[in-house]
Amino acid sequence: MTTVDLTSDARTVNNVMRHAYRVLNDDEKRQMQAIKDKGLEFMALLHDVGGTLASFETTQGDVRLSSRELSLAGTKVEEAVMWAVKHITR
Repeated sequence: MTTVDLTSDARTVNNVMRHAYRVLNDDEKRQMQAIKDKGLEFMALLHDVGGTLASFETTQGDVRLSSRELSLAGTKVEEAVMWAVKHITR
């Protein structure tokens, strides 16, 4: 998979689901970046609460949360970020 900066206009390269794209303005790119940053911050907090923060930081997020409850919370954070970004990019 190609890695593309999320604020780049080339971000559409690796998305097979959407057939048409629009170029985001600078404010929309800033908003999308802020939402994703806050989502990552929240995920780090969940890992801190669960005692897995060190692993989370060293693997860039590819580590399981320590309980079912925290995993559900993490899934909801990911979903919230997804829907907020969807709003911006529609």
